[in-house]
Amino acid sequence: MHNQAKDLRDYLFRGLTFEAEAERFRKAGFRVGCDVRDAERSLLDETLLPFDVQMRNAALQMTRIYALMYCFENSVRELITDRLFEKYGANWWEEKVPSAIKTFAKSRQDAAKAETWLEGQKQDPLGFVDFGQLGAIIKQNWTDFEDLITSQHWLTQRMDELEKARHFIAHNRLLLPGEFQRIDMYIADWNRMVGF
Repeated sequence: MHNQAKDLRDYLFRGLTFEAEAERFRKAGFRVGCDVRDAERSLLDETLLPFDVQMRNAALQMTRIYALMYCFENSVRELITDRLFEKYGANWWEEKVPSAIKTFAKSRQDAAKAETWLEGQKQDPLGFVDFGQLGAIIKQNWTDFEDLITSQHWLTQRMDELEKARHFIAHNRLLLPGEFQRIDMYIADWNRMVGF
């Protein structure tokens, strides 16, 4: 038994040593291991190849803004979950979310479980709440968020603007460069405010 523990410890130590050395090489500009970015870029190029150049270019422009909105929306969900769970425990959903939003989310969750072949996330009810309802949950529990967010007016204004942009993006409409910048600005403001 002693030899197995020593072998395991030695194996883990060699792995950690290799990672530390590999990181030093990466920082010096050397490629170490597989570059996942190149593989992903190649796969994306292959996937988009059947479409004309103009459409591919528009899709690539929208990729960044979609990823930004995805991260933003899910970070708002995470903030709500973390804050309310921390203060109210496991029953925060039942106790702190307005009943109309819970009913809405439950109907969407039930439909997702019964009517689709998609196997993605179906357990978290907050994942079935509309973007605009996230702001309503925060406002309903304002005392739990007022230390982070300037005012309810600011929250409503930003969430309304971002929801409009989100609908544009979700329906695959191309945004203009100024609109990209405004979304970037709103999300950067949010991130500064909540401490990202």
